[in-house]
Amino acid sequence: MDAEPTARVPKARTHNATFCRICEPLCGMIATVEDGRLVELRPDKDHPLSAGFACQKGIAFAEVVNDPDRVTTPLRRRARADGLRASGPPQAGGAPTSEGGFEPVSWDEAMTDIAARLSEIHRRHGAGAIGWYFGNPGAFSYSYTLSLSMLMGGFGLGLRGGPGRGLHVFTAGSQDVNNRFVASQLLYGSPLALPVPDVLRTDFLVVIGANPVISHGSVLTAPRIRDRMHDIVKRGGRVLVIDPRRTETAAQFEWLGIVPDGDAYLLLSLLHVMFGENLADRRRLAEQANGADWLERLAEPFTPEVTEAHTGIDPDTVRTLARDLAGTERAAVYGRVGTSIGENGTLTTYLLDAVNLVAGNLDVAGGSMFGWLGMPGERWLNKAGGALLRAVYTRKRSRIGGFPSVLGSEPAGVMAKEITTPGRGQVKALFVGAGNPVLSVPNGDELETALESLELMVGIDLYLNETLAHCHYVLPATSMYERDDFPLPFQTLQPTPFRQATEAVIAPMGQARAEWEIIDDLTARMWRSTPGLTALAAIRKALSVFGLRLTPRTLVDAVIRLAEGGDRFGLRRGLSFSKLTANHPRGTVLAEHLRAGVLRDVVVYRGRRVRLRHDEIAAEVDKLSRRRVADGYPMRLIGMREARSENSWMHNSPLLMRGERTHRALMHVDDAAAAGIVDGDTVRITSPHGQIEIPVIATRDIVASVIAVPHGWGHKGTAGWRVANDAGGANVNLLMSSDPADIESLAGMARLTGVPVRVERVAAMALQPEQAQTFA
Repeated sequence: MDAEPTARVPKARTHNATFCRICEPLCGMIATVEDGRLVELRPDKDHPLSAGFACQKGIAFAEVVNDPDRVTTPLRRRARADGLRASGPPQAGGAPTSEGGFEPVSWDEAMTDIAARLSEIHRRHGAGAIGWYFGNPGAFSYSYTLSLSMLMGGFGLGLRGGPGRGLHVFTAGSQDVNNRFVASQLLYGSPLALPVPDVLRTDFLVVIGANPVISHGSVLTAPRIRDRMHDIVKRGGRVLVIDPRRTETAAQFEWLGIVPDGDAYLLLSLLHVMFGENLADRRRLAEQANGADWLERLAEPFTPEVTEAHTGIDPDTVRTLARDLAGTERAAVYGRVGTSIGENGTLTTYLLDAVNLVAGNLDVAGGSMFGWLGMPGERWLNKAGGALLRAVYTRKRSRIGGFPSVLGSEPAGVMAKEITTPGRGQVKALFVGAGNPVLSVPNGDELETALESLELMVGIDLYLNETLAHCHYVLPATSMYERDDFPLPFQTLQPTPFRQATEAVIAPMGQARAEWEIIDDLTARMWRSTPGLTALAAIRKALSVFGLRLTPRTLVDAVIRLAEGGDRFGLRRGLSFSKLTANHPRGTVLAEHLRAGVLRDVVVYRGRRVRLRHDEIAAEVDKLSRRRVADGYPMRLIGMREARSENSWMHNSPLLMRGERTHRALMHVDDAAAAGIVDGDTVRITSPHGQIEIPVIATRDIVASVIAVPHGWGHKGTAGWRVANDAGGANVNLLMSSDPADIESLAGMARLTGVPVRVERVAAMALQPEQAQTFA
């Protein structure tokens, strides 16, 4: 007798409007959830700004959420019988391998031991023995950034008593954006005054050292940036890309090649022409800024003829560009990572703003503009905040190298030396959240060795990566779709003022927790350790009497309510966090464009004018004048962003790694031919600091004597992500220097572009040793 058919229970399926937080455009997404599992991500065609666009990384992120290699339970490193740390990655899902070094552990057991060991380290050595590395994805979680800021305050800012007194905080910003904050602090008095190009209205956009078609915009929150740039051309304008490589962006617009790290020379030359030919509106300039005469004298020696040797750009081209920038009513110069990570990144960023200012393109429609939250007393809040951050910058110095503190952080390039150099403030305990500094800081091998000497190392992430493989504990973090969010750091970077928040789309995978919850648990267990943590505990207790809990969401909800469009806590109709998610799941546009004429409110200096004159800038120009080319290294190395990579952390997605994707460098066909190199050959790239081997492709879309290598690769099997390990690749940052003398002094930026190298065909190593010597 046949069994009766079992009735099929339909699966519960929902389609949730949310947004992507991999990179800055924050594209609208539709998340399909089936029985509590994220099964699909697709672009939201009804999103007001991204309007159906999302990149392949955003679409593939469901693979990251559901990755069997994700860490979903707390892990503890097993001790070996010989007393050394065991090594080896866990199995998928966080289970240990038979020969591996990690075992699952409960949250309470892990946090109890971490808090006890950290308290003991703090008791013996003070807050200066504790370090925290904060990776790029963390900047896209408001709750992580706010909770880490409270933790920093709880341990003390370390402004008194010299280096080594306060908590060490290292961030990915010293490989990316910290120079932007320092340049803004010099010019406007606040590191948070960040100008963005008004791409919606400009008629001439000059892009230097950026590749928005691939990056989708950086320090610029503009969804569909490629379309917005094409719109400029459609309305009769121009987009000019200045870069050593004919990038994916340059290929769609005008390209002007430049010698790597020659941007500061070019910008000084543009200023020379603008002043020399009286292209600047001096009356307007005097109203907006102090020190224009000083800037003119600073730029005077940098004629286009003098700078040609450093930029490779014809003098007539420089003069024409200066005239076009000053003569076009709506124009903007925009630079990003390529202008940030050279020898003089802060100077270059300062000069970007100076060129916009002198050309009459700062704080005007279609030029370089400033966002504004619209909170009551915002100017005075900015003034107070700017004063505090300037004090932190000038008074808190790193123990190694004496670098200033940028937004409370130290250069990650000296993190290894902060761990290994004895003395007060030597890092004994390190937390790494949402980062993989072994692959992102200069000289990652030095850092790996240093990590093994730590008394306590704790990782908080989705994966057990090359860095976290050295941890005592690895704690599972939620992905972006497993937490609520509001893009707080990007509110003033939007050419279209916009508010959007999201609730969690799915529950946390396994035992994963949001970073803020982990920090909250840690501080609750350590509340007696410092006066700051004790005060924080007292505030929490006082609020609990009224049924309130001090959480990051409480704080960000207050920002939304008080800012433009907010409900002012019920005093008017408007927005709150919950009203945004309930009533505007796709967000809401506050205004069509940014407001011009806000510079006097943005600048927090007395007199409200941009401050151009700074001894630090003059010193950097002097360094520029004394640059020398290293002998024996005839080529220059630059970085290269890839469409299917996001630094190091998305190489475990099969969809993004399809097609047997490999790590490859690009060099000019003439350089390749001269060295006997053909497509697919493996080459050895050697710098004064290290060497790597990598396959190479020859192209004409790059300036001669330049080789481009994508960053974020170098996975080597010691970590717990199998697809990434199979991809391997080379860690390009092994070619970079972690010597404090080679780190940019004003912002602690690592030098990651324009690095002198030589390139040789590795095939020579297949010859007999005596023959190989002739190729060395």
